[in-house]
Order: sequence, then structure tokens, then C-alpha cells
Amino acid sequence: MSKDAVNGAVLDALYEVIESRRGADPESSYTAKLFDRGPGKICQKVGEEAVETVIEGVAGNKEGVVGESADLLYHLLVLWAASGVTPQQVWAKLEERQGVSGIAEKASRPK
Repeated sequence: MSKDAVNGAVLDALYEVIESRRGADPESSYTAKLFDRGPGKICQKVGEEAVETVIEGVAGNKEGVVGESADLLYHLLVLWAASGVTPQQVWAKLEERQGVSGIAEKASRPK
């Protein structure tokens, strides 16, 4: 895929690769190793990558934010797969929220 053609579809493709690693040999696949170690480890990695992304943002390091964001998105997709969540479900939720004020959306959530 050319640099100009890169878009959000890359996340759908990555999710498919992640799903294909479920049940693979943990010695030959980092993704399989994460699945093997379970939801606790996957959630830990999402948290670590989120913190690293924030640190790069606070430092004003654009390239650092890009790299850590890629790591965060990868680990988030692994969490989705482990939780039975598909990207389409998340995209639908985002679409549902389009045009709704963030303040109004948050106020509509059950307390």
C-alpha cells in the first residue's frame, strides 16, 4: 500500500492478522504470546502503551507520539479481539456519536 493510500482500513487489516494469530505458537508470535498470557497481560500492555503515548505528547515529541500511538492501537486491537469486540462495533459506536457534543454524549451515559 502506498503511503498516500494508508487510511483507517489498515486497522481492520491488522485486526484480521491479530485474529489469525489466536492459537498460534506463543514462541513464534508475539500476538499469540499475548493471547496465551491472558486478558490481564493484554490490559497491562494497553495501559503501558497509553502512558508512553502520553509521555511523548507531553514532551512534544511528534515522532514519539506516532510510534507509541501505533503500539497503543496494536495492543488495543489485541484487547478487542480477546474481548470479542470487532472493529466494526467500535466504528459503529463512533458513527452513532457523530454530531453529538462530547458533553451531551457523556451526560447521556448511565450513572
